Amino acid sequence: MTEKILGIAASDGVAVAPVYKLVQPDLSFDRKEVADTALEIERLDKALEVSKGELQQIRDKAATSLGEEEAKVFDAHMLVLEDPEMVGQIKSAITDTRINAEAALTDVSDMFIGIFETMEDAYMKERAADIRDVAKRVLAHLVGVGLPNPSMINEEVIVVAHDLTPSDTAQLDRNFVKGFITNIGGRTSHSAIMARSLEIPAIVGTNNVVEKVENGTVLALNGMTGEAISNPTDEQIAEFKAAGEKYAAQKAEWARLKDAKTVTADGVHFELAANIGTPKDVEGVLNNGGEAVGLYRTEFLYMDSPSFPTEEDQYQAYKKVLVDMGDRPVVVRTMDIGGDKELPYLQLPHEMNPFLGYRAIRVCLHETDMFRTQLRALLRASVHGQLRIMFPMIATLGEFRDAKAIFKDEEAKLRAEGVAVSDSIELGIMIEIPAAAVLADKFAKEVDFFSIGTNDLIQYTMAADRMSERVSYLYQPYNPSILRLIDNVIKAAHAEGKWAGMCGEMAGDQTAVPLLVGMGLDEFSMSATSILKTRSLMAKIDTTKMKELAEKALDSCTCAEVEELVKQYVGE
Repeated sequence: MTEKILGIAASDGVAVAPVYKLVQPDLSFDRKEVADTALEIERLDKALEVSKGELQQIRDKAATSLGEEEAKVFDAHMLVLEDPEMVGQIKSAITDTRINAEAALTDVSDMFIGIFETMEDAYMKERAADIRDVAKRVLAHLVGVGLPNPSMINEEVIVVAHDLTPSDTAQLDRNFVKGFITNIGGRTSHSAIMARSLEIPAIVGTNNVVEKVENGTVLALNGMTGEAISNPTDEQIAEFKAAGEKYAAQKAEWARLKDAKTVTADGVHFELAANIGTPKDVEGVLNNGGEAVGLYRTEFLYMDSPSFPTEEDQYQAYKKVLVDMGDRPVVVRTMDIGGDKELPYLQLPHEMNPFLGYRAIRVCLHETDMFRTQLRALLRASVHGQLRIMFPMIATLGEFRDAKAIFKDEEAKLRAEGVAVSDSIELGIMIEIPAAAVLADKFAKEVDFFSIGTNDLIQYTMAADRMSERVSYLYQPYNPSILRLIDNVIKAAHAEGKWAGMCGEMAGDQTAVPLLVGMGLDEFSMSATSILKTRSLMAKIDTTKMKELAEKALDSCTCAEVEELVKQYVGE
């Protein structure tokens, strides 16, 4: 039956393809006594063998797409499957206590996980995560269900999920994944941001798409309108495909601006940069005419690794981005772990409000060995390009000073070791906490630049979780209170001869761009796919008029008033 599904438009584009549900299966089972223990051991051996074959396939694909280093995690998983101690104990549990294979596997793996988790050695602690993943895979085969694996998708599909983690999204191959749609999320959720980076059409926040569609069902999806249709008619498919062709034609028009300068109608230049998550994303930045990388989210280096990435691993990643960008600036944000970004090998405390808790610079200033390793890698890579380093989640001047002191200490050590380091590294902060935005005039005396992270700045200012559908109406980028904070930051930077950029999604928002031009924002960093669209818009607007628009917007009372002003000055 044809059914319309509505959500939040998260990433432009149109797709029509069968559904691939990326949902965790039910692995529950009944613990029971068995008469034939030999049969249970045979079932276990078969599940182990099938799991080995799957892991080998996944490992081979990971080695091809991500590199040998990234694929090593699966070597560790295969070693768990072949561990005679653990497998032997599972079989003994079956024969000695006459329990079914599912119960024996769970009992023994839980015991091993508990042992490894209590060990002091970090490497041994990491083995707990390996055992947990492998045990889940073997259990899935014992209970007769398949585990979803986005990296193994090899036909055109639209992925349907409750939510997609950053690592899930990073595994999606856009040659096969034509789009995705989720139950939860907003335009600024990590899955939506990654979708725009990968140029995959996406809809989020539908509430119940997982429950509404089945695997293999044809789904038509429009990431520009937030509308999807399951089991569409031929006529509806034709309408969606026509919308896709229209969007492709618009993209082709924007593509002509790839090598053009970003200038307004009255000839004022602004820097258009891109946000990236991995070195591979640089290709998209250059293909879309990016003039800089305004945000390199380094946490993906940590999230895609089974353990803390080494100094050398990080150095190679940062060097590649700097070399590939040539003489274009690159802003690297130090690790922003916490909130919804966790590491299996870094035990963070359970908190009621993790986004407001122990994360980002707060973790780095506590876990200083980890922080120093990252800074050393960045300092070594600095000679290969124009590096700018940004500290996230800064609330006080003391935090910035402490982070800068550690940076200076590592710089001095490297120079003493005879290691070449650039003399022109800029140190800045991400303005995402209202306290820092309000005190921007004081920060501006000590930092080299500001980059405004509007995704968090808005939710913290409005006291509204950006992932909550019930308060989504409060996520208001054009609210005069938000605009005043942004204006304060830009003015504070300029008063000290510093530059101010923006790396939140608002930087590529076509309603916000004219306002930001009017306020004099220097650098706009966004998903690479938004650059050419924004360059096209900037070419049509005049800075004098936009200053007038910004002044009126700052004096407005509501978000709706501001939107109406933009329409008057710029048009629909």
